[in-house]
Amino acid sequence: MKTFECGSLVPGCDWHTRAEEEAEVVRRAVDHLRVTHGEEVVRPAMVDQIKSRIRDKQMDAR
Repeated sequence: MKTFECGSLVPGCDWHTRAEEEAEVVRRAVDHLRVTHGEEVVRPAMVDQIKSRIRDKQMDAR
């Protein structure tokens, strides 16, 4: 499971997401930046910053 916390990029934002695939995490993060933070254009450098902040998270087997 891949996770991304927006606060690691935008201080004070507590939004986060998780998905099996990195591409889906990036898609959700870009959408969040557009809708919530008003980013009209998300440049490749911003996508790279998102990718560098994605973490692997082990899910509990319960």
